[in-house]
Amino acid sequence: MSFPVANVWFDSLSSELQALCQPFALPQVASAEGWYLTEQAGALVLRCADLPKQGDILVDFGSGAATYRRKFGGGKGEGIAKAVGLNKKPDLTVIDATAGLGRDAFVLASLGAQVTMVERNPAVAALLTDGLRRAALDPQLCSWLPSRMQLVHQAAVDALAALPAPDVVYLDPMFPEREKSALVKKEMRAFHDVVGADPDADALLAPALALAQKRVVVKRPGYAGFLAGQKPSMSIEGKNNRFDVYVIAGF
Repeated sequence: MSFPVANVWFDSLSSELQALCQPFALPQVASAEGWYLTEQAGALVLRCADLPKQGDILVDFGSGAATYRRKFGGGKGEGIAKAVGLNKKPDLTVIDATAGLGRDAFVLASLGAQVTMVERNPAVAALLTDGLRRAALDPQLCSWLPSRMQLVHQAAVDALAALPAPDVVYLDPMFPEREKSALVKKEMRAFHDVVGADPDADALLAPALALAQKRVVVKRPGYAGFLAGQKPSMSIEGKNNRFDVYVIAGF
């Protein structure tokens, strides 16, 4: 199966960011159309030529929002922490098999987990790589983040067949919007346009259950059914999402 990728507008990339993008085999074009990768203030960003007012999308683990959530987001009392089991065991190994922009992975790592992020889309993987690069230079993050967050650029189903067994496999597959709207957040629009849907999401549950040693956690919109139609051991409800937990063994 092939997946759409963003273009790289090479005239706007420094040599460092060009080198960063090379492993992902991203095409280079002389002029940008639609969604494309470019550089802003030393960071790799995803930008839409058709939506100039929407702003750039980037991975910034040192942003104000990320810092606020890390410090005041509820810690191990958060739903995601309880679902994964960090309220019981702080140093769990986690595979985030559908990493996206790495926000959930960052929360888990900030609470002590060792997180392997898996991302199949090359444009998003490039954004994650750049986010990790800049985090390693951030005085507030460099002492712990590089050792707790790693990236694997691979399809989730392949990664789940190849990676060492973690304590927890975390899945957050793309889910279609219930209503089409011009007001859809830019990040969701970008992911639908650039990354596409996850038609194979149901196929991830079985290999995740086979690999995880303790549990599989699936993040779902509140209105969505269970992944692969399989009822979890328990669910932790949030304001807009829930975490379906498939318990394999106790901690």
